[in-house]
Amino acid sequence: MDWVTRLSAAHAAGRLQAELAKLRRYGLIIVDEVGYIPFEQDAANLFFQLVSSRYEHASLILTSNLPFARWGDVFGDQVVAAAMIDRIVHHAEVLTLKGSSYRLKDTGVDTLPSARAENTAQ
Repeated sequence: MDWVTRLSAAHAAGRLQAELAKLRRYGLIIVDEVGYIPFEQDAANLFFQLVSSRYEHASLILTSNLPFARWGDVFGDQVVAAAMIDRIVHHAEVLTLKGSSYRLKDTGVDTLPSARAENTAQ
């Protein structure tokens, strides 16, 4: 959400394009936990602009515990999600990790209840 907040402030100040150009100069931007909190429509559009601006110009690492099929729910718009995923996966290395959470390794719990429900639905 920090990236969206930064872009939102730039947009409100009338300098969104300048901010996106500045962010394109970063060799790598890492966005952790995409989908942890759903995006408002304006935030989804700003995040799309960040992804689109960096597309084929600079590297972007995204992490998410959600499959791409659920990103439409996160961004509130299937079309925006599809366009964003298209740009993200083109020239990308997509890694899907399966198994127990590292954070749970010493708790005696193998999986979280939400992960168990999702696994049984498959």
